[in-house]
Amino acid sequence: MDIPKDQRPAEVPPATGAKHAGEAVQSRWDWVEPAVWTRRMLQALEAGVKGGRWFSLMDKVWSLANLRRSFAQVKSNDGASGADRQTIGMFERHLEANLEKLSRELREGRYRPSAVRRVWIDKLGSAEKRPLGIPSVRDRVVQTALRNVIEPIFEKDFAEHSYGFRPHRGCKDALRRVEYLLKQGYTWVVDADLKSYFDTIPHARLMQKVALKVSDRDLLDLIGMYLKQPVEDDGETWEPQAGSPQGAVISPLLSNIYLDDLDHLMVRQGRAMVRYADDLVVLCRSEQEARQAMETLRAWAGSNGLTVHPTKTRIVDAHGPDGFDFLGYHFERGMKWPRAKSVLKFREAIRQKTPRTSGQSLPAIIGAVNQTLRGWFEYFKHSKKTTFSYMDGWIRMRLRSILRRRHGLRGRGRGTDHQRWPNDYFAKRGYFSLKAAHDSALRSSRR
Repeated sequence: MDIPKDQRPAEVPPATGAKHAGEAVQSRWDWVEPAVWTRRMLQALEAGVKGGRWFSLMDKVWSLANLRRSFAQVKSNDGASGADRQTIGMFERHLEANLEKLSRELREGRYRPSAVRRVWIDKLGSAEKRPLGIPSVRDRVVQTALRNVIEPIFEKDFAEHSYGFRPHRGCKDALRRVEYLLKQGYTWVVDADLKSYFDTIPHARLMQKVALKVSDRDLLDLIGMYLKQPVEDDGETWEPQAGSPQGAVISPLLSNIYLDDLDHLMVRQGRAMVRYADDLVVLCRSEQEARQAMETLRAWAGSNGLTVHPTKTRIVDAHGPDGFDFLGYHFERGMKWPRAKSVLKFREAIRQKTPRTSGQSLPAIIGAVNQTLRGWFEYFKHSKKTTFSYMDGWIRMRLRSILRRRHGLRGRGRGTDHQRWPNDYFAKRGYFSLKAAHDSALRSSRR
């Protein structure tokens, strides 16, 4: 329920990168698939179609031009084979025949998706594992073609504070928005967790939300088939009753569609929410405001078949000693740095490249380490400065330990090893220093 106007918090400042009325249609939609979305269709999208619903879309899914472009996207993303064990290379050997067969099956209503192969991947800092669904190559092609058709229809009205899996948006945009709001005094934070979100999305409610803008029955049936797509897990096959498998091409879009109502509810109530897929925080000016936002979130989740995690969801004062995590960062007392799980993942990646028994040359080891360092720094370069000297020290210890081993010594690199192999020793061999990179970035920003 919307709160009374006189009880609403102060107006939330607009998100950076907000769209303006004068923005050109072509610029706004430069990411759409031209094999599907003609200029005339985009003009209709901007103007709004009669009744707000789109009809006769299925022919655009099964068009060979869309399917060819979809395969190119699937190939560029690479990925493993599905339950049928057909690789991208195997599919490509008879590409035109495979695409024509898919087009014909879709056109004649005979297409049926094959089972999704479920794999379990480790969750950092936990003994639990996370399920990942891998559709077959043919199904990934069709899902991409489907997404090419319907994504602009929903993207047009998605809320400004939603950043996950959307064109021209990403984690860094969401992080910049959070930091901006914290600096504006929105320091009481609802750190929210939707328990097992992707596995618990109610199918019927999701289809109702999709049908508000799409009225093509064949296309709706196709989406429904993907939601009921069999899952092959350790030799057993079963049909999901809820959820959208992580790993499916269409899942991120469907997840955004389902949470769109929550996004707009928060906008109507004047709440400063920042969401990336199912990771979300609500930033408020007071504890009372945060408690009201928490109640709104719980009520909406309950009425939409979702669960707010009872222990992982909390209200925190960002000025306090606990802080909160969001998209890999930890925010606390006006600073931010990599959260504990991000550090754990980073260190594990470095460990795999720096075993003490490595037979590679030191420059080769440093070259491999640098690949990880550059990517990690690009994402976490806005962390507090002590982050980088600490990480550099730990990595050089790993390198010194390798050198000790080669000199017949045991244990970790420490003590006199710092004089035997000083920091400059590794710099001359090409080591990418995180601290040096951070200092350079700071100097550039001050110019």
